[in-house]
Amino acid sequence: MTSTRRLHRNPSFRNPTFLSTWLLWLIGFLAFPIAGLAGTAVGGRVSNPVSALIGGAVCGVVIGVGQVLVSRRRLDPLIWIPLTGIGMGLGLLFGSTVVNYRTTLVELALMGAITGLVLGAAQAVALPHRARRRWLWSIGVAALWALGWTLTTLAGGDVDAQSTNFGAIGAMAFTALSGLLLHVLLPFHPTSGMWLRSSPVTTSL
Repeated sequence: MTSTRRLHRNPSFRNPTFLSTWLLWLIGFLAFPIAGLAGTAVGGRVSNPVSALIGGAVCGVVIGVGQVLVSRRRLDPLIWIPLTGIGMGLGLLFGSTVVNYRTTLVELALMGAITGLVLGAAQAVALPHRARRRWLWSIGVAALWALGWTLTTLAGGDVDAQSTNFGAIGAMAFTALSGLLLHVLLPFHPTSGMWLRSSPVTTSL
């Protein structure tokens, strides 16, 4: 009688859970302060159409890179990053022009909603074909971008500096809630069926 080992396919072992996938996405909030610094360094204060367009585009590219890195390969970098840059640049241009570059709470919330709507529409186009109800991403990003500016203002952030995007508190809120929305529209399906476990099998000679 001999003993051999048979491998069993275990589709759940080491598969990322929803929580781990969401927490990884949450780390992406770190891209926002970096994006703000980069956008301001290149475009300057958001006080005119040129600075809004250029600074917003640079900011969007950095945010897009950060989101791709924490997306668990759900987002195509060749599509997501450039469209995020374009959407952010145009969105900030339109939003800041509408409020005439003013920085009161109401005006920043309105600017955020407009910026987020354009940005969200661009990113919705970049979502993979398997995404469900992608139009909800546009609405969600618009609401959350407005929320980001609102929280930053209420928390006493230096909004008069006319940065390209909101501060850390707003970034954390946006990232946390957008991660939930992304899970609904584009859930992560890890590759299953890895040969991970073995058990002894007794055979007779």
